[in-house]
Amino acid sequence: MAKKPAGPIVEAIPQGDNRTRLVCPDCGYIEYTNPKIVVGAVCTWKGRILLCKRGIAPALGRWTIPAGYMEVGESSAEGAAREVWEEAEARVTVESLIGIYEIPQISQINVIYRAPMLGPECAAGEESQAVALFSWSDIPWEELAFDSVRWSLERFAAGGGPAVGVAPPRERTSQS
Repeated sequence: MAKKPAGPIVEAIPQGDNRTRLVCPDCGYIEYTNPKIVVGAVCTWKGRILLCKRGIAPALGRWTIPAGYMEVGESSAEGAAREVWEEAEARVTVESLIGIYEIPQISQINVIYRAPMLGPECAAGEESQAVALFSWSDIPWEELAFDSVRWSLERFAAGGGPAVGVAPPRERTSQS
C-alpha cells in the first residue's frame, strides 16, 4: 500500500523565503497563509445609509454595512455588489473607492466602496436579521459591529478621495 502524502505539516523557512511556512515533507508544497480580503459598500438611497443587523457571529445583532469575504474569480467591486445583494437584497452601482482599512491583528484587509442604490428596495438576506435605511443622525453608532464600519461611514461622510486606515491593536474581531 502506497504511503499517503503528509501534506503541508512541517514548519520551516523555505529556500529563498524569510518566514516560517507550513511545508509538505513529501513533495515540498508550501502553504502560504495570507490575509483575507473583505469587500463591502456604504450604500445610499436619497441621503440615507443602508445598514444590516448581523444575523451571524461575530457581532451577532449589531449593525454593519454590507460586507464580506471576496470570492475567487471576482473583482473587489463585483464582490462588494454581491455582498450587498446577499446581505440586504439591494441592487447598487459601485461608484468609487472610499478606502482600504487594514486589520493586521486578524489578517484582514477591508476594501470599501461608495455604492448608490438603484431603488429603495431592500430586505434581510440570509446573514442579516434586519436591514434599514438610516439618516445620518439616526445611525446606531453605539451598536455598530466593528471599528471598520465606523471608519467607513466617517470616510464616506468626509467625501474626499480614498484613504487607508489601520486598526488599532485593540480591534480583534473578524468580519465575514
